[in-house]
Amino acid sequence: MRLNDIKPGSGSRRARLRVGRGASAGQGKTCGRGVKGQRARKGGYHKVGFEGGQMPLQRRLPKVGFRSGMKATRAEVRLHELGGVAAEVIDLAALKQAGIVPAAATRAKVVLSGKLAKAVTLKGVAVTRGARAAIAAAGGRIED
Repeated sequence: MRLNDIKPGSGSRRARLRVGRGASAGQGKTCGRGVKGQRARKGGYHKVGFEGGQMPLQRRLPKVGFRSGMKATRAEVRLHELGGVAAEVIDLAALKQAGIVPAAATRAKVVLSGKLAKAVTLKGVAVTRGARAAIAAAGGRIED
């Protein structure tokens, strides 16, 4: 077998339907366009979603949802995840190195979720009020 011998299997590709070639060809006279009207004409413009002046479906339905553009650059760190960071001073770079926050993150915030077993030092990372108290209780500190 050679590359120039390769062809589709028999019956897998249908021949293009040639319209306007007479009644015996199956698509003669109106060529499948129906009778009269804008869409039957040559160059008959028909806007996608146009419903003849009636309010189109995409305008009748309510707008739903929102996707924040900032979501990719913000990260939330749970308190118990700080125990898995090997660095002495935990900053954004250390959190990225440990795989806790995504590489695209520009800001991170520690939230109170779980327990902190060891004393940690945070630098340049936002902290919630509850997490701040938990870090202080574990013997850690926060450098702003």
